[in-house]
Amino acid sequence: MLYIGRRKGAESTPPPSPPAPHLTAELRTRTTMASLSCAQPSLRSLSNSSIMSSPASSARRRTPPLCFRRRSEIPEHRRRQSFGSSAFAGEAATVPMSVPVRVARELLQAGHHYLDIRTVDEFNAGHPTGAVNVPYMLKTGSGLTKNPNFLVQVLSAFGEDDEIIIGSQSGRRSLMAAAELAAAGFTGITDVEGGFSLWLQNRLPVDA
Repeated sequence: MLYIGRRKGAESTPPPSPPAPHLTAELRTRTTMASLSCAQPSLRSLSNSSIMSSPASSARRRTPPLCFRRRSEIPEHRRRQSFGSSAFAGEAATVPMSVPVRVARELLQAGHHYLDIRTVDEFNAGHPTGAVNVPYMLKTGSGLTKNPNFLVQVLSAFGEDDEIIIGSQSGRRSLMAAAELAAAGFTGITDVEGGFSLWLQNRLPVDA
């Protein structure tokens, strides 16, 4: 029988001892966390990169609303459109108020002045009681023409702050005259709807 045994005096290497249980668990946890941190970006970096690369957010940063932009940042054509609309609103604001003839009569009784802008012949044929005549149109051989001294003559009879109701024969000329006076700086202008024709139909006081 062959006997194989350890040679006498030979050195023997002891087997490695297993790590303690708590060290094994800690090493496993660290390894798992390290692999996760390498595989996934942080939530903050992910959200920042998403926001920075978002087309909508970039567009919002590049083009803020006009109301929050400085004048120098607004395109020239948009500025012209804005100023044009403002000018138009200013012109519309000069159009005076129109009232029915009975309301005009009440205003006259309350102290307003009546400006009759018909021709001299129309005025002499009959006019509201207490009216002052300054023709807006003058009679010529070919019809009617604009009175070039209309504003000057009105200023000689009234002040710019006087409360004035303006009437014509049907209301068309008075509306034009009222708008012109308001644009010239008169602040108390009121147009009479229907003019002297409706004044007569309502049997309001008339002087001949």
